[in-house]
Amino acid sequence: MTTPLEFEKSVAELEAKIEELRHLNSSGGINIAEEVSRLQTMADRQLRQTYAKLSPWQKVQVARHPNRPHALAYIKGLIDDFTPLAGDRQFGEDTAIVGGLGRFRGQSVVVLGHEKGHDTESRVQRNFGMSHPEGYRKAKRLMGLAERFRLPIITLVDTPGAHPGIAAEERGQAEAIARAVEASLDLTVPLIASVIGEGGSGGAVALATGNRVLMLEHAIYSVISPEGCASILWRSPENARDAAEALKLTAQDLLGLGVIDGVVAEPLGGAHRRPDEAVSQLGDALQTALGQLAALDGEALRRQRRDKFLAMGRQGLG
Repeated sequence: MTTPLEFEKSVAELEAKIEELRHLNSSGGINIAEEVSRLQTMADRQLRQTYAKLSPWQKVQVARHPNRPHALAYIKGLIDDFTPLAGDRQFGEDTAIVGGLGRFRGQSVVVLGHEKGHDTESRVQRNFGMSHPEGYRKAKRLMGLAERFRLPIITLVDTPGAHPGIAAEERGQAEAIARAVEASLDLTVPLIASVIGEGGSGGAVALATGNRVLMLEHAIYSVISPEGCASILWRSPENARDAAEALKLTAQDLLGLGVIDGVVAEPLGGAHRRPDEAVSQLGDALQTALGQLAALDGEALRRQRRDKFLAMGRQGLG
């Protein structure tokens, strides 16, 4: 069982009761299997109803769930013979961004992704998915490798944002992000980006400037976190719920605004409940997207990507 979110408490109570019954022997004329089936049906119905009407703030909570699969889980499930590559050849290695070579369903690819970690030790090691400049320079280096060997690129976006520390700024954080975006826009190979959890600020855009940008159903993607926005506009992070509403950060909002190209359905109750199923569903979406781009030559891919991002924000302008 996963850690329940606040709005999942009633479902969690039913699931706890189901687990309790499964450890009992049938007695007193009670049919345990029948009762478990009845409660499971109730739990599934309640879960479906809850997730059908999630608010933007609730989607933020789902996107940040500690049991939600991160980049390495998707790489393990989708990429065969993955060979990690490290270092930016200038300063050092940044483990907040993972990258390397592998085969996706028989096709050689370069993979890049933000990795948050799965427990306290790995989260600290990965800096909670917040990359330093060398992480983005590593990403730029691997994009160049993909360009040289004509390999498609798959990116897995999941970060609250780039690391905002003084040392990161001293080493050129903004420049490193800008160079990664520049490299993305100049590629003549396909780049498919997937927002699998949080897509925060320029730290996300550095890996999300793709020919196709996909988002998992309950992921979020925004220029700033709700807490950061609330601190600026309301002078209090307590207004994060209001900020989440205003930011239009859900996959459904962003699809309507033309910022992303597709929404990938998650298992009932979110990717954290059935990680393997979530990984498989994203894999199917990536395969479809790569197939759609296969007919385009290098210059057409570059032009399509540039035109796509230049067109953003023009809707409704006179």
